[in-house]
Amino acid sequence: MSASRTALSALIQRDLTVLKKNFGEFVGRTLMQPFLLVFVFLYVFPTIGQGIGSAGGASGESAFATVLVPGVVAISIMFQGIQSVAIQMSQEFGFTREIEDRVQAPCPIWLVAVARVLSGAAQGLISAVIVLPIAAVVHAPGVHPNLSIHWWIAVTLIPLACIAMTSLGLFLGTSFEPRNIGVMFGFVILPLVFLGGTYYQWTKLSLVEIGGFHWLQALVLVNPLIYISEGMRAAFTDISHMHLWIVYPVLVAFCVIFLGLGLRNFRRRVLS
Repeated sequence: MSASRTALSALIQRDLTVLKKNFGEFVGRTLMQPFLLVFVFLYVFPTIGQGIGSAGGASGESAFATVLVPGVVAISIMFQGIQSVAIQMSQEFGFTREIEDRVQAPCPIWLVAVARVLSGAAQGLISAVIVLPIAAVVHAPGVHPNLSIHWWIAVTLIPLACIAMTSLGLFLGTSFEPRNIGVMFGFVILPLVFLGGTYYQWTKLSLVEIGGFHWLQALVLVNPLIYISEGMRAAFTDISHMHLWIVYPVLVAFCVIFLGLGLRNFRRRVLS
């Protein structure tokens, strides 16, 4: 048991040491997409009079900014989880075969995968800390996101969200062959992003209905990103959001499901 703990700590420290050496690249990769999102939607569009919510003037644009900023934090956590675990795992099982060195550590095979999930979660946490202030300040004059940080939600929900997304990354990274990574982004990641509440509130989807059935509001409930986006709105704003007594249990359930499936696939890939 002591050897396993030591090996787990060493694996995590190894990943974090690599992160430290490539921190500039990590920051650039982390900031690029969130920065472009808020730059285009909150700066360029309002400046040229084409902003979302611009029909309501500056107040409408500010309302959209309030919705978007937590969504940008959520999407950065998701992409970091995919990047740090799924992409790396795919490479290690592919041409680098680095996974063969990792599984020789004096610990159970599943612990090697857990170490990658935890180190990826640490990177997701760092990305959230970096992205939030950037997303909050990049906007056109007159556009002001109305943010109000609720610390107890932030400090509990962000780590949970990071683990959920790195667990998803483990599942995806062990499910797709390296040659099929493009398929993963096209058929998994893009739907998660656009149906994950990044640009809108889940509570507003009740307006999308057929025969009185709020079909889209129900459909997106299978998307783990919607719970993170809504949780971030609860953590950083006072606008309407999904109840937290739904967000926390469902994210825990996604952690268990994705981690369980990922560990099973990881063991199968290693032993094969």
